[in-house]
Amino acid sequence: MFNEISPRYDFLNHFLSLGIDHGWRRRVVREIRDLFSHRLPGLKILDVATGTGDLAIAVARLNPAHIDAIDIASSMMEIGRKKIIEMELTEKITFREGEAERIPFPDDTYDVVMVAFGVRNFEDLQGGLKQMKRVMKTGGAMMVLEFSHPVRFPMKPLYAFYSKQIIPLFGKLISKHHRAYTYLPETVAAFPSGEEFLAILREAGLHKLRRIPLSGGIATLYCGEK
Repeated sequence: MFNEISPRYDFLNHFLSLGIDHGWRRRVVREIRDLFSHRLPGLKILDVATGTGDLAIAVARLNPAHIDAIDIASSMMEIGRKKIIEMELTEKITFREGEAERIPFPDDTYDVVMVAFGVRNFEDLQGGLKQMKRVMKTGGAMMVLEFSHPVRFPMKPLYAFYSKQIIPLFGKLISKHHRAYTYLPETVAAFPSGEEFLAILREAGLHKLRRIPLSGGIATLYCGEK
């Protein structure tokens, strides 16, 4: 499905989020910068379920040592490769086919392991999170940026209407895919968020857990350490 919608994926992400998704990724950049300000140039980072590489590209502005980016959707990564060629980031970011439940890298490799809007698509959520923890160095950080469930008025009813009516309508019209943009709000609605997801991260073995609600709770950045 993601391969099929890849030509319009970036446009739809920015269009349907009204451009707010850029700010969400900037928050991930800020958190990494604040945690590792003393050694940013030496950081090794892994971006899981990278898609077209938007998060990896955003984090590259910190000038880390290297970013590996993995996904199972090859067409999405091909678009990402074209973007990093245009941005002259080919020496900084490497795309490689791989899935969260079987990350193709050794234990204790990365200072930061991150995923943006992909964790809810893991086939085995706990297995994927444990793999992400496995490849993190001791003292490393995990960043999970994901849609969540607004709980306060008026954001809660507004977001419910937007996600159930507007996103499927425009997603279908623009992507020409009948399923993809009804799939998105369905997975968001079914996915645990807030304290419930923090408990899942705790079960995966992470510590110093915290969550940062963004845009009234439409998205949340979850942070944990190994």
